[in-house]
Amino acid sequence: MFADELKSLRRLGVRHVLLQVLNFASVLTTGLMIWKGLGLVCNTESPIVVVLSGSMEPAFYRGDLLFLTNPASERYHTGDITVYKIPGADIPIVHRVMETHDTVSKKSGHVTASPLGQRQLILTKGDNNPVDDIELYQGLEWLERKHIVGKVRGFLPYVGYVTIAMNDFPQLKYALLGGLGLLALVQRE
Repeated sequence: MFADELKSLRRLGVRHVLLQVLNFASVLTTGLMIWKGLGLVCNTESPIVVVLSGSMEPAFYRGDLLFLTNPASERYHTGDITVYKIPGADIPIVHRVMETHDTVSKKSGHVTASPLGQRQLILTKGDNNPVDDIELYQGLEWLERKHIVGKVRGFLPYVGYVTIAMNDFPQLKYALLGGLGLLALVQRE
């Protein structure tokens, strides 16, 4: 079977194969540009995330796709649902803000008139968890704005299960990519 595919590739010619490679690279770079552009517009490194656990049930379930923004001009308030990332941890966490505190800015040494000039400390908790997240902060007492990836602005239920399935079963990812490659070859004939 694989020998037949190699014969098909040889029949296509070098120019046609290069054209297919360039088309594939074009699709990948377009997707990357859209992702990075969306990140710039939303002021976040990750404008779309998938819920990986049940800690926020019933608000969000495993597999929900969340849309984030992180406007520099907005403060976080109790009740906001945020995504944060602790230094040294790979996976961002989706939890609700339970408490916020404004503190004196270390740089100026005095409280500014504008709340945006103040340092904000944040405490979070998963809706389905019995206690707050202090244990998850890995030695930090509070989260700061630098730890926040974004605030949840919308979601699509269960759409992210594709991502979860591909991470849980890597064979599925390779089978899907192989199937798409074969489909592309079959369509060209």
